[in-house]
Amino acid sequence: MNKLLLFTFLISLSIFSQKEITKNQDSFLVFQLFTSQGCSSCPPADYLLEQVKKETANKNVIVMSYHVDYWNRLGWVDPFSSREFTKLQYTYGKKFNSNSVYTPQLVINGAEHFVGSNKTKIKQRLNKYDTFKSSNKIILKNTKSKNNSISTSYEVLGSTEGKSIVFALVLERKSTFVKRGENSNKSITNSNIVIKQISSSINNEDGNFDIEIPKDYLQENNLRLIAFTQKENLEITGATQQILK
Repeated sequence: MNKLLLFTFLISLSIFSQKEITKNQDSFLVFQLFTSQGCSSCPPADYLLEQVKKETANKNVIVMSYHVDYWNRLGWVDPFSSREFTKLQYTYGKKFNSNSVYTPQLVINGAEHFVGSNKTKIKQRLNKYDTFKSSNKIILKNTKSKNNSISTSYEVLGSTEGKSIVFALVLERKSTFVKRGENSNKSITNSNIVIKQISSSINNEDGNFDIEIPKDYLQENNLRLIAFTQKENLEITGATQQILK
């Protein structure tokens, strides 16, 4: 993506009103990007995701990077890749009646998908923020780090029948110099990289939850906890996030 395109994106993304996107806290957007450092088409999508995060500054607009592992065989092993996230992408593929997967794929609220570098569609979703109503509100309380894990108390408002609550631990930002593969000799910056995700059925409207910090990230000081509720059909019904200090 050249400098002119980047400048154009910044200008166009800034068109939506900050008042419009922050006034309604009953609305939410979750952007789940399936990406890979081994994919030459992915850096523009990675960049757009970072811009959404910067431009909105709304705890109910959540971005997540899931690094898949099927690009690893082409020369560069993505340090954030996981077979778990590849399986998740295939699960979404079944939902969308597709037998194949692709990167960069951007899933919106677990309900639709498109190519993650499509700036126009991203902007359209942001400008329609108020129309994406949540049916669940998630409240996180007493979140703290202890014994190499994150513990939190949560409360879910709204109907929880047939739904799960998902907790994801993400690394807020990390740059990697790629030495091989399609992005050889390039530095790639990824945002809100999912490093651990756990799902659990909602048995009560409130509860406690622990998520272990992977050993490779114990010294990181830029972690964030994301929580969202999800139907059996993978549609996301509410979400929140919290920066960990």
